[in-house]
Amino acid sequence: MLRTEERIAFENIGEVLFRKSKRCKRLSIHIKPIKGVEVIFPPSYPIRKAIAFVESRKEWIQQSLHKMKAYERDYTLFDENTLFKTRSFKLNIQKVQRADVRLHLDKGILNVYYPAHIPVQTPAIQEAIRFGIVEALRREAKRYLPDRLNYFAHLHNFNYQQLFIKNLKSRWGSCSSTNNINLNLHLMRLPDHLIDYVLLHELCHTVEKNHASSFWNLLDKFTNGRAKLLAQEMKQYRTTIY
Repeated sequence: MLRTEERIAFENIGEVLFRKSKRCKRLSIHIKPIKGVEVIFPPSYPIRKAIAFVESRKEWIQQSLHKMKAYERDYTLFDENTLFKTRSFKLNIQKVQRADVRLHLDKGILNVYYPAHIPVQTPAIQEAIRFGIVEALRREAKRYLPDRLNYFAHLHNFNYQQLFIKNLKSRWGSCSSTNNINLNLHLMRLPDHLIDYVLLHELCHTVEKNHASSFWNLLDKFTNGRAKLLAQEMKQYRTTIY
């Protein structure tokens, strides 16, 4: 009898996470960096059939895992020696004698305490660390970005509708056709002058909807003629931490 989640080891593949989901209509296999292989299926689906399906797709899974290793080389593996900080907090990872992971943000330190009997490289530990970082970034972004955006809007007479702060995967920000602005919570990892650049960039899109020369001319007005230089500097940073 399968519990809600269970890991089963396969030869030449390693551990596979089998997970029941009431939202799932049919069996599916997911292969993700760090997390590895996950099989999701409806509660009524027999576990023996799920295992047999994995066995039948072993060659494809092996090929996919091989390709995934290339992606994982670009991923951040967090441990006790990782240097990570934002405008208001820095990361501190500690191995302790406890049964689960504990996250605690206090006085500018995001403390992550993980069980001493589990390697920090374990996907579940890495996922907990990333979750803690994202939630801390979200809090920081909600404290800082709205006031800073309003400051520039009032200073330069821009009008926007609503601000949304999200965990965006590929953009630092965006402006909709109705002048709603989306900002990436990962902006909090950037130097202050680049955060300001992104805010001004999106505010300029409330007037100029594309990246034609008129847009860059407008942005130059508010960045002392450094719009293209700042855009180039932004390429040094990634929108994701893993």
